[in-house]
Amino acid sequence: MDLHKMTLKEISEKLRNKEITALELTKKTLDKVKALESKVESFLSITEEIAIEKAKEVDEKIEKGEEISPLAGIPMGIKDNICTEGINTTCASKILQNFVPPYNATVIDRLYESGAVPIGKTNMDEFAMGSSTETSAFKKTKNPWDLNKVPGGSSGGSAAAVASGQVFYALGSDTGGSVRQPAALTGIVGLKPTYGRISRYGLIAFGSSLDQIGIFTRNVYDCALVLKEIAGKDEIDGTSSPEEVPDYTKFLDGNVNGLKIGVPKEYFEQGIDEDVKKAVLDGIQKLKELGAQVKEISLPHTKYAVATYYVIAPSEASSNLARFDGIRYGYRAEKFDSLDELYIKTRSEGFGEEVKRRIVIGTYALSAGYYDAYYKKALQVRTLIKQDFEKAFEDVDVIIAPTVPNVAFNIGEKNEDPLSMYMEDVCTIPANMAGVPAISIPCGLKNGLPIGMQIIGKHFDEGTVLKVAHAYENSVDFKNRIPNL
Repeated sequence: MDLHKMTLKEISEKLRNKEITALELTKKTLDKVKALESKVESFLSITEEIAIEKAKEVDEKIEKGEEISPLAGIPMGIKDNICTEGINTTCASKILQNFVPPYNATVIDRLYESGAVPIGKTNMDEFAMGSSTETSAFKKTKNPWDLNKVPGGSSGGSAAAVASGQVFYALGSDTGGSVRQPAALTGIVGLKPTYGRISRYGLIAFGSSLDQIGIFTRNVYDCALVLKEIAGKDEIDGTSSPEEVPDYTKFLDGNVNGLKIGVPKEYFEQGIDEDVKKAVLDGIQKLKELGAQVKEISLPHTKYAVATYYVIAPSEASSNLARFDGIRYGYRAEKFDSLDELYIKTRSEGFGEEVKRRIVIGTYALSAGYYDAYYKKALQVRTLIKQDFEKAFEDVDVIIAPTVPNVAFNIGEKNEDPLSMYMEDVCTIPANMAGVPAISIPCGLKNGLPIGMQIIGKHFDEGTVLKVAHAYENSVDFKNRIPNL
């Protein structure tokens, strides 16, 4: 059997039983990445030496009979906006193309403690701004199901690496849907946890009140394994929560009998592809057959979510990206006659068009005379969106909706229409606004391209979200399906 079609659990058992060594697995993975990279273009850098070193450490522990984590010795990918000590972290931007962090993000330290093997840093939309991984300054990642299609974004490199079987799991970041949307378009599992569930320390900031590190895997059980290893309070991240981290695999019993599912009518209205709508409704029906109760609900302020997001996120980006000025680190323009000219040239040459567009929008929204009209008003609407979810969760346990309004589109199709690209996140943005956990799982195909179903839960109730996702996954034949490349 192809090792790269196996689950994390199966591979971990093979390693523990000494049927394969971590070094052998890592070398086979590196060979697979090299064979597929020219087609898929998932990675910005390959960390071969570090991967081999980490694999050898795991093999030594196994030889000594030491207890190892379920993730030990298993190759994974890291989105290139998550800091890795001694490894380039570029955010897929010219302005950071030679930046090597002097420290690890907390999630990386935790994965290293678990014995994880980093294969490389994955491609992304520049500074996580985009929905197709086409705004990267370095390359355009392809969708493994159809190399003429986008993989989604901004974490498209991580999604494509997992979907194509190059790595067993990967980390991404989700500010407005950037884990769930590419997971849906590439036919894998993508989880955005509750805001504060996973430390953001070492995640290069885009929108600080919205950013959350997320997880890509090929099935729900694997997602639960990874979440358990990286979740929890971090003393150096003031926004991380002290909420206890359970063993999420214990929730995966297949039993959804009596569970209440809310179906928000606003997510099935105009703009959602009919085949996508049918696949998600069929998924809900399948859960009903498994014993869940289904109820139509309303999230009335959903229609304002995209407009609200594109005030709040660019405003926070405008502030966060002000640090990239050519003075302390990163790209610096070569010819300038004054400090102002240094700033202008560095930022004009270093940032791509989409990043500059959002900086300008955010700076305008925060400027004197417009702050109350735009940014403050957007924060008030955000509160209403959050309250919609709180009210809905008084009656239901989870909410189910489409992840994306359509299946993967052609590379280049929406580049000249930013508003059309922004609408790709219409179904995912509200969960970021409310800070609640949400997962995307595959629920069907249209023209050979995956369709995603989104399951949204209460704050810190990732267990129930995973439970529902796992029950559905086991009732259909889709998990661990790898496109033929």
